[in-house]
Amino acid sequence: MDIQLIPIEQFQNFLLCLARVMSLVVAIPVFNSRQAPPQVKIGIGFATALLLFPLMASYTPETEFSGIAFALVMVNEVLIGILLGLVAQLIFTAVSFGGTIIGYQMGFAAANIFDPQTTQQLSLMSQFSNIIAILIFLSLNIHHLFFQVIVDSYTLFPPGFIDFSGGSVPLLMDLAGHMFLLAVKLSAPILVLLLLSNLVLGILARVFPQLNVFMLSFPMNIGIALLVIGLTLNIIPLMLRREFDTMAENFIMLFQMF
Repeated sequence: MDIQLIPIEQFQNFLLCLARVMSLVVAIPVFNSRQAPPQVKIGIGFATALLLFPLMASYTPETEFSGIAFALVMVNEVLIGILLGLVAQLIFTAVSFGGTIIGYQMGFAAANIFDPQTTQQLSLMSQFSNIIAILIFLSLNIHHLFFQVIVDSYTLFPPGFIDFSGGSVPLLMDLAGHMFLLAVKLSAPILVLLLLSNLVLGILARVFPQLNVFMLSFPMNIGIALLVIGLTLNIIPLMLRREFDTMAENFIMLFQMF
């Protein structure tokens, strides 16, 4: 029985496609959780690479790489997938950071719980914000966007060497700065009301010295924060959806900067 051997050029191109797809699957928010079994991640990445490779074959180089050159191109493909995941992960980092700020202002500084996604201790409100962001992320099918981005990335940036001398690094810095701005926007309503409540308690402490303001501030701040969270809960999906909608534009801008 004759065995049809795969040409080395085609096999190398498939490995390049697999490296970009696999690194992106590992870096996608929600899927990058340590709770997800590695076998599932590898299976999704390998199956996706098999499905997308015929579409990407026309954009991949047809030359046979040497050992060192092929290794460098593979590293570049992995970096591309990680950068795509990083752009999306910044949004979840902003949500987590905003929840941490709210938790500290509420008095939950010592109320930390175990986060199964990062295997770290996070504040209670930070974990609550992360769960809301994950539910919005999955309900809007944003994870489908990444597979479309893989195909679009080959049209804008075929496999090759990454050039960081352009505007890619400043763009990533701008996105990181926007992360802090988003965290402030998410926590701003609660921070303003908690600041006003602390101001009122300070005035009461001056007017009524016998009043135990320290013990009164804990239930008051917690109650105000939970009330504001309940009233502004419908605003969070709108803000996150706007951020998720602009994520595709950020991907295209990132590839154009290379």
